[in-house]
Amino acid sequence: MLIGAVAAFLAVAFGAFGAHGLRGRLTPEMLAVFETGVRYQMYHAVAILIVALALARGDGGLVRASGWLFTAGIVLFSGSLYLLALTGVTVLGAITPLGGVAFLAGWACLIVAALR
Repeated sequence: MLIGAVAAFLAVAFGAFGAHGLRGRLTPEMLAVFETGVRYQMYHAVAILIVALALARGDGGLVRASGWLFTAGIVLFSGSLYLLALTGVTVLGAITPLGGVAFLAGWACLIVAALR
């Protein structure tokens, strides 16, 4: 639950920073990249909170794995987009799909857990 709450807190903080601190400093395209990172971070912060609730019920390993995969996805997907937008280093874009795969794997774990 702590990881989800911290991730959501940071998503709000980064969103405010993007809206107020970066507007006019980044191109519209790079601001959109930053905002995509914030959006996906918040979606998956909420997903981590749902995972925490499921774990409190006693659900098992696949649910736990999904939470860790969502966490990895936030770091890799959103983190690489933040760095890309702020630095302009385009090679960072190569990391983003790894985060997307982590998100997908996390959702797949939840699907399998729900079917069990």
